[in-house]
Amino acid sequence: MDKIKMTTPIVEMDGDEMTRILWKMIKDHLLLPYIDLKTEYYDLGLEYRDETDDQVTVDSANATKKYKVAVKCATITPNAARVKEYNLKEMWKSPNGTIRAILDGTVFRAPIVVKGIEPCVKNWKKPITIARHAYGDVYKGSEMKIPGAGKVELVYTAEDGSETRELVHNFAGAGIVQGMHNINNSIESFARSCFNYALDTKQDLWFATKDTISKKYDHTFKDIFQDIFDAEYTAKFEEAGITYFYTLIDDAVARVMKSEGGYIWACKNYDGDVMSDMVSSAFGSLAMMTSVLVSPDGDYEYEAAHGTVQRHYYKHLKGEETSTNSVATIFAWTGALRKRGELDGNNDLMDFADKLEKATIDTIESGEMTKDLALITTIPNPTVLNSEDFIKAIAARL
Repeated sequence: MDKIKMTTPIVEMDGDEMTRILWKMIKDHLLLPYIDLKTEYYDLGLEYRDETDDQVTVDSANATKKYKVAVKCATITPNAARVKEYNLKEMWKSPNGTIRAILDGTVFRAPIVVKGIEPCVKNWKKPITIARHAYGDVYKGSEMKIPGAGKVELVYTAEDGSETRELVHNFAGAGIVQGMHNINNSIESFARSCFNYALDTKQDLWFATKDTISKKYDHTFKDIFQDIFDAEYTAKFEEAGITYFYTLIDDAVARVMKSEGGYIWACKNYDGDVMSDMVSSAFGSLAMMTSVLVSPDGDYEYEAAHGTVQRHYYKHLKGEETSTNSVATIFAWTGALRKRGELDGNNDLMDFADKLEKATIDTIESGEMTKDLALITTIPNPTVLNSEDFIKAIAARL
């Protein structure tokens, strides 16, 4: 059989621990036998990030801007214990955060829906994609403990030295205070990424804030989204047969619980952090959650939504058998291959991505799965496979 040809490479970002082991298995059993795979390879394993002073992460992000499509393996964001374990020069930043900042991207997370892995919310029939604005708010907030009576103000000092003040609170005793910020450019990039991704996936887009209470901060998000939609996307959405819908965040939560799914739900940073975990858990498993970073310039970086599966990796190092779910990592590859095929007009590559996803889902629905899914499936008497045998079972169907 002739292998499927590629004209433009995908940026390949290798990772850490058990997901790095799965990465090689996926390539060996599911990709290389069928595709003349062209990638520009970057080793984002923690050791090499340390060796290059994290320059490799920056290089991989810049390569994504050049080639437009990347696929990323899960990586370690080191804490103090990891610095000691790996004898690192310093506690390097999150690779995802670095890449996201360089691409100015928005993260879209969606569950992989499989018969036999039923959502807790019984009326959810289609995936709900969470779009999280990963900038500012609580995550870049400034906080202060107030020891006693006194006045707290917000103070803006303009470049000409003039000041604008806003009273936060007159404290009669001890308390706490927090200051948050955002910037219009980031909100605009977030909005365009959401509108573009909705068009790309032909899904309705919801957006929600609490603008009735936060009449300047949240209302600015609402206004920017509406202004950009009215000026740039109204006709495109009508042509695609999809809608943009704004509501309050509490109304959105109530509507989501009663909906069938099948749309993108855009959230501010904190809301997206919370709601993506709620959606992934309610659909069954974080190991069945896809993640794609989309920039307003049309750059795409696909990955699994989960971490490096450290516990399984330590078992693997001891020579013990593991049953690690590789589905989200497989779908990271299929997402990247499909997008590469779409941008290059390569129908064979797009068709292959579809078939690999179908083979993966068919394997689970036939009762062959990893241990984590066997524990929650409604399929009677499932066959529990180890990490490599599950990938081989998919290969047999492929």
